[in-house]
Amino acid sequence: MSLEIHVGDRQAEVELINKEGNKVQITVDGKMYDVDVVMVENGVYSIIHNNKSYNIELVKGETAKNYNVNTLYNSISLEIVDSQAKYIKSRQKDDIDESQDKIFSPMPGKVVKIPVNKGDQVVAGTTVIIVEAMKMQSEYKVKRDSIIKDILVKEGDTVDGNQTLIVLE
Repeated sequence: MSLEIHVGDRQAEVELINKEGNKVQITVDGKMYDVDVVMVENGVYSIIHNNKSYNIELVKGETAKNYNVNTLYNSISLEIVDSQAKYIKSRQKDDIDESQDKIFSPMPGKVVKIPVNKGDQVVAGTTVIIVEAMKMQSEYKVKRDSIIKDILVKEGDTVDGNQTLIVLE
């Protein structure tokens, strides 16, 4: 499972590679780390890396994905961006962008329904494809009056994240 962690202006990709008991193997921006992690009390962790011990306290922030990390000398705010949060952010960004020439799914999924055909003229707000991702169906709509130039998938197809599904004129 890969997570994006934001600490101030720094952004890191963190992935859990392996976990056996307290032994955890992770990558941070592609660099491998072997650590020993023990929760010593609720929200307080002891982490050993390269024979050095670190104690941290994790305190939930304002939202479920925000935390304050307290060490002996510092307090750091961080945000965890998982695949669901990335999906929501990409949908919000897409809502702002009115210059639309294609429809794509920001995450992998399965095409459920395509209620339009190549060559159809559609008005702003028309649903042109429905994709299921993470057990949730999303309707993708055109943001302006358009013509369906090409449909690159068919119902039942599995699609990748950011794959172009429909081309608009």
